[in-house]
Amino acid sequence: MTGGWDVDGEDVVVVGAGTSGAPLAARLADAGRRVLVLEAGADHVEFPHVFTDAARMGAAVPGHPANWDLTGVLTEEVTFPVPRGRVAGGSSALNGGYFVRGTRADFDGWAAAGNDLWSADAVLPAFVRLEADREYGDRPGHGASGPVPVQRPEHDHPLSDALGAAAAELGFPAEPDKNAGGPPGWGPVPLNVAGGVRVNTAMAYLSPRRGNPGLTVRGGVHVRRVVVESGRAVGVETADGVVRAAEVVLAAGAVGSPALLLRSGIGPADELRALGIDVVADVPGVGRDFTDHPDVYVTWRPARRLPMPRDLHPLHSVLNATADGSTVPGDLEVLPWLKPFSRVMVARTSAGVARVLRRPGATLRALRGASLHRLLDTARRRDDLFLGVALQREDSRGRLTLTGTDPRVQPRIEYRYLTTDSDRRRMRQGVRLAAELLRTVAMAPLVAGRTGLPDDVLASDRELDRWIRRSLATAVHLAGTARMGPDSDPGAVVDQHLRVRGVQGLRVVDTSVMPTVTSRGPAATAVMLGERAAELMTGT
Repeated sequence: MTGGWDVDGEDVVVVGAGTSGAPLAARLADAGRRVLVLEAGADHVEFPHVFTDAARMGAAVPGHPANWDLTGVLTEEVTFPVPRGRVAGGSSALNGGYFVRGTRADFDGWAAAGNDLWSADAVLPAFVRLEADREYGDRPGHGASGPVPVQRPEHDHPLSDALGAAAAELGFPAEPDKNAGGPPGWGPVPLNVAGGVRVNTAMAYLSPRRGNPGLTVRGGVHVRRVVVESGRAVGVETADGVVRAAEVVLAAGAVGSPALLLRSGIGPADELRALGIDVVADVPGVGRDFTDHPDVYVTWRPARRLPMPRDLHPLHSVLNATADGSTVPGDLEVLPWLKPFSRVMVARTSAGVARVLRRPGATLRALRGASLHRLLDTARRRDDLFLGVALQREDSRGRLTLTGTDPRVQPRIEYRYLTTDSDRRRMRQGVRLAAELLRTVAMAPLVAGRTGLPDDVLASDRELDRWIRRSLATAVHLAGTARMGPDSDPGAVVDQHLRVRGVQGLRVVDTSVMPTVTSRGPAATAVMLGERAAELMTGT
């Protein structure tokens, strides 16, 4: 690419071959566009086992070369690793395979905020088109022939069975299809897994099109900024020169895309000038008011040995519940893990472990700022089982900013979790719900006791708030760092066609554009974003 590469007006450069970028690029190529995808990480023709092994999340371990090794500031006291995928397939190549759609309330809420092209009815065809649902593909609202396999766990497990009985004991309804839009309750987790293989979006969308002359994917290309001339994006700058195109699409994720906008001079003008960046477009909302899912882990020890075969997927079923007084259904989630992190966050082979250990600096950076108490407590309970408790619709808002102009330095990611009374109250209720599940008659034969959360702390609002704050983690579901919205919304970065305000020929297509994070994990919605964006760009 040295010296640049000029293309004609029908071509598109997509920055990022991740969860949204891969489906977008594939569908644009299907529509006859010539598309160049630039991926910072490796572009694998055949993915190594660390990416395809659905029973483990080895590539998400700090220090793995496919992990951006980001660090988030959750509160003033707590920092936490934020694994993000630096590889074709993006974070869909690293994550746990949780593939649950956002809810009707989520998308209709987007529409009510002035984004009618993203209502539940408007996005449903894209969800149907993307999936091959093994259990429900022949039912209305589902797809049977899409590129992404969707299945529920094949086998029962005594822990999941007992927790299902515990949820029923507490009065929660069954929700057998988490992607059907029914009332929140207990049910199996849809997974983008087939035959024990985690199928990422590069495998699903790019691999079948390797021979398409209209689609080119280049790995190992780090994009520094968007090149804007006379108010129009004309390409991107890389280490090897400028790649020119008629249209530029940023699909680098909810951290990468806003960081690229800011480095390109698109963002809050005063902040850009303070960093010495020439202002291309004053767009105050870039990096502002993002949302995610704060969570904590309620750990416990089993009373007897539970089956944990090597190929056991750690996720089986999940409870979605509504907090008292909440106007949003399913704003709490209790997600049991069938295996401890010590058996999930590992590379399968000794070579994989050695590769991570050869990068100790990255591991230390990921743990930077964590208190000694937190590190020791985590180590002590690393083999315990746990229930992940997440607030699925937070009122608090985060902020992403640059700390300098060097593209090799990560931006500052301030989550500002639990800054409202409502968030703290609902997180307390979620933790107490998890503890109540462990105390049910159904769970009594399996539970030896909770670990790390004493009864006196659980009983006191003040002490429980302190425990939650000290134990806080993030679900790594960052969204809204370049959110969509109408002209009347001063914080909107893109319109509902995902076009960046103030710059022609530039779009963002990834979870950055979500007005708020979906109230269930955003992976399936991120794929839908790529599918839906291609519809809007091609008029199909």
